[in-house]
Amino acid sequence: MAGSTFGNIFKISTWGESHGEALGVVIDGCPAGLKLEAKDIQDFLNRRKPGTSKFTTPRKEDDEVSILSGVFEGKTTGSPISLVVFNKQQRSADYSEIASYYRPGHADFTFDMKYGFRDYRGGGRSSGRETIGRVAAGAIAIKILESLGIKIDAYAKEIGGISIDYNNFDLKERDKNPFNMPDSKAASEVEELASEKRAEGDSLGGVIECQIKGVMPGIGETVFDKLDARLAQAIMSIGACKGFEIGKGFEVASMFGSTNNDAFSIKDGKITKETNNAGGILGGMSDGSDIIFRAAFKPTPSISKMQNTVNKSNEEIEVSIKGRHDPLVVPRAVVVVEAMAALSLVDLIFTNMTARMDKIVDFYKN
Repeated sequence: MAGSTFGNIFKISTWGESHGEALGVVIDGCPAGLKLEAKDIQDFLNRRKPGTSKFTTPRKEDDEVSILSGVFEGKTTGSPISLVVFNKQQRSADYSEIASYYRPGHADFTFDMKYGFRDYRGGGRSSGRETIGRVAAGAIAIKILESLGIKIDAYAKEIGGISIDYNNFDLKERDKNPFNMPDSKAASEVEELASEKRAEGDSLGGVIECQIKGVMPGIGETVFDKLDARLAQAIMSIGACKGFEIGKGFEVASMFGSTNNDAFSIKDGKITKETNNAGGILGGMSDGSDIIFRAAFKPTPSISKMQNTVNKSNEEIEVSIKGRHDPLVVPRAVVVVEAMAALSLVDLIFTNMTARMDKIVDFYKN
């Protein structure tokens, strides 16, 4: 199975299944000398782990990370870093029924068509638990970015059609409600709707917005490895993500050049932009302003409401999905978005070290 590796210089490979013995990640290309301990990673894993509210799957997992290699006396050694999280509360019997049919909205059908075989226990590699490796690696990438003064913050902008009011925006509020929304009023409205849909056996989707501050200009390549292209690939690789936009996104299709273009000006002796419709990226490279993008996440496909599908005997049947599932994935996906954004940025920042001869000479001569 190809496709489990991401990055060119700062490279990660995730492994493991939802109901296997463990999940994890191997990170290659991390520089030596980065201060790192398990807690740095655990803090991020705690933000995505299940069982934290009635609006997430009731599966209880500590998701406790262990560092197997690449760290000595509290610092990275420059060798590959291997991280593991053991599954402790898997109940594979909950999923035995679905081995015979294809769940709507899931990868069951496509896995069978591609491989002629699938791990039906919780979705295998298509499960949301695959993101454990991404978040663990992303925590390390975020530490690298923090040392450069770069800050990444994602949050739920919209859930079930209920959007935040930017007049009420408070990032601290994000961590005070189960929906990761930086607007307490919107979070209260979502809680009412989510409770209603949960009782009906249905689910909700939403939009996650991400702001990246402090990125130096010139990060990203000009053709296939554009910063926005790499971000799009990274975010769209998250299982439930179905849409991506940066800056004004799809809104630019109805704008004019005179209103969409970000005018340049001088402020405090530095070149800046008067607006940020481009979302912080021009020509595939960061322009020094905030990078802002949004990702659309579909409603959780595992619902107890009756749905039509077919079984492996080519019979049309009705199903009600059993097991422990999130009624909405958006809140737990917020930290995954941060992780994938961080991984993309670090890889391109490291690549950028080779962009200019004068910088190479300066580095090695001085």
